[in-house]
Amino acid sequence: MAGRIPQFFIDDLLNRVDIVEIIDSRVSLKKAGREYTACCPFHNEKTPSFTVSPNKQFFHCFGCGAHGTAVGFLMEYNHMSFPEAIEELARHCGLEIPYEDGKPDFVPQKQNNDLYDMLNKVDQFYQQQLRNHSQASRAVDYLKNRGLDGKTAAEFGVGFAPPGWDTLLPQFGQNNKIEEALIATGMLIKKDNGGCYDRFRDRIMFPIRDRRGRTIAFGGRILPDTQEKGAKAPAKYLNSPETALFHKGQELYGLYEARQALRDIPRLIVVEGYMDVVSLAQAGIQYAVATLGTATTVDHLNRLFRLTQEVVFCFDGDRAGREAAWRALENALPVMGEGRQIRFMFLPDGEDPDTQVKRVGKSEFEASIDAAMPFSEFFFQRLRESTSMQSIDGRAKLVEQARPLLSKMPDGIFKQLMTEQLAQLARMDTTGMNQLVTNPSSMGQSHRPVSHKASQKTPPSPVRFALQRLLHQPQMAQEIGDTSHLQGGDVPGLNLLLEVLEFLKKNPTLKTGTLIEHFRDTEHGKHLQKLAAWEPEFNEPVSLLSELSDTLKKLAETCLRQRYENLLIRSNQGQLTNEEEAEFSALFEQLKQYKQSSTK
Repeated sequence: MAGRIPQFFIDDLLNRVDIVEIIDSRVSLKKAGREYTACCPFHNEKTPSFTVSPNKQFFHCFGCGAHGTAVGFLMEYNHMSFPEAIEELARHCGLEIPYEDGKPDFVPQKQNNDLYDMLNKVDQFYQQQLRNHSQASRAVDYLKNRGLDGKTAAEFGVGFAPPGWDTLLPQFGQNNKIEEALIATGMLIKKDNGGCYDRFRDRIMFPIRDRRGRTIAFGGRILPDTQEKGAKAPAKYLNSPETALFHKGQELYGLYEARQALRDIPRLIVVEGYMDVVSLAQAGIQYAVATLGTATTVDHLNRLFRLTQEVVFCFDGDRAGREAAWRALENALPVMGEGRQIRFMFLPDGEDPDTQVKRVGKSEFEASIDAAMPFSEFFFQRLRESTSMQSIDGRAKLVEQARPLLSKMPDGIFKQLMTEQLAQLARMDTTGMNQLVTNPSSMGQSHRPVSHKASQKTPPSPVRFALQRLLHQPQMAQEIGDTSHLQGGDVPGLNLLLEVLEFLKKNPTLKTGTLIEHFRDTEHGKHLQKLAAWEPEFNEPVSLLSELSDTLKKLAETCLRQRYENLLIRSNQGQLTNEEEAEFSALFEQLKQYKQSSTK
């Protein structure tokens, strides 16, 4: 595609980059053995748990779970897009990016800085209009009626977009560069005839800020007198569109202000509107945030959990509120690891956080937060609403509904306890339920009892085991011989393992970080990043190579046995060709050799 950065350049660039230099220029690192440590820049901590491995070219935080390569660090820390991070690393190494048609297909960082400057000017302009515009009294009266004071309004940068279709461009200059910047930031909408008009008109404006406090977008609330002008009145709330600076699935309104107000954030409460966040902050509850016209995403939750270990969702108590809460729960399943808590708070009918905190005050509102429903309680309460626990059919239905949801959760204590609770409700043994949750395709199969001691810790699958060691020492791939026996095996993840092995054999000097970035845009990228965080208890190259070789040998035996068993079934049915007969005999001899070698 025109304008794209070639993959070969990315691979070569990341093999040149020193992640220690990149991170140390932004976060002060200290040498600790073969690695470097620091207090994590992505969550508040006093004891360093953030480590950087120069060997792997990989960082990992044992506190909040953040991990990745130099590219991932720049994207997270400097709020860059992937192409911007590559551009920054290329500049650091003194390399020029060979775009496929000589020019980039994204907005370079310098242009992004111009967009930040433009949005800052627009932000200041809207705040001035709230104080000075002839129509601003309507907005001021509305805010006063909602109980908002001037101090809080100033802290959140509340402003006013005046009426009129053409306010911004005359204010900042009638030239192409200004017009293009206002269009790129979503502040102007371009018409088919080439003209432009203001996106936000006659609205109370709430600036949306990134983690560095830069304005990246706006939310606009229509004034009540405008809203009442008929069936075709404008939407009550209007958000900026997606831009190079603003991605609503990643940003949260009020998060920057919460971090400014609180050094340590014991918990964060997620509400639905701008005024809810502002009103709660004015009441002294300075840890509220809001999503921006979208359901809570995994990216949202990861950002929240890097700042705190407890997230409380606040919804209306009606049917729509509970449906929204369930969507939030489903989206949260992949991030529910140990130490993370999610709870759900439901307000009385007709109330929202803004009205409720004014009615009951800070202490009572926070008492309601303290009493919010735990994740596990809401999970099982919701599923039990449509089932009867008194019948086998009802309990089977509960298991069928819960099983695929629990399988999305990361392995760990919380998932195990949730599985045990499901087993108790369904009146099943825990071992059988564990197998159903960890292997969704196993419903209906018999379950052989295992000892409690054996079930306490599930070892990684052979594929995960092999990938962990390859990611730790990619050079070991050169020591691995023929892998043809692994081809075509029906083992989960085997194709990824073979792809990684092939890629490493073709690129013998590749580092872990480069390998991970090579798979960034594939379905396996995040999986490989998690596996790369693994560290051996004893870093002996010979031992790691032996473990890898043994695992590949076992996988090869599994693949051969699968092929043999498939041919055996066909042989019993008299369906083998001459070629398959020969292969069947060869497989029998190979499996016999594997068995003999394993008993020596």
